[in-house]
Amino acid sequence: MNRRLFVALLTGSVATGAVRLAAQSPTEIRISAKKFEFHPNKVTAKRGQPVTLVLTSEDRIHGFKMTDFALRTDIVPGQETRVTLTPDKEGSFTFFCDIFCGDGHEDMDGTLVVEG
Repeated sequence: MNRRLFVALLTGSVATGAVRLAAQSPTEIRISAKKFEFHPNKVTAKRGQPVTLVLTSEDRIHGFKMTDFALRTDIVPGQETRVTLTPDKEGSFTFFCDIFCGDGHEDMDGTLVVEG
């Protein structure tokens, strides 16, 4: 094989691999929790693209549950909780706090919107 052709093919292959790797890196979405609310309470992701939810608490332990994607974790003050998912369906999906945090707890929810 011609040396120049080999170098060109190798360079193209490496560049394509780097682009593919970058395309698969999760997008980070930051969500903070505090008594009775998530902020932001509506986030958007793309179907088939990995996303990492970076969850923090401003005041106390909260829960994070999204039943449509079988996600459940605690959010502890002073720590980042990271949850990665690759949405495989489009639509609007509710997430909510599942650790009682006082009157108003039942309204502590948000929405993940997955677009095509």
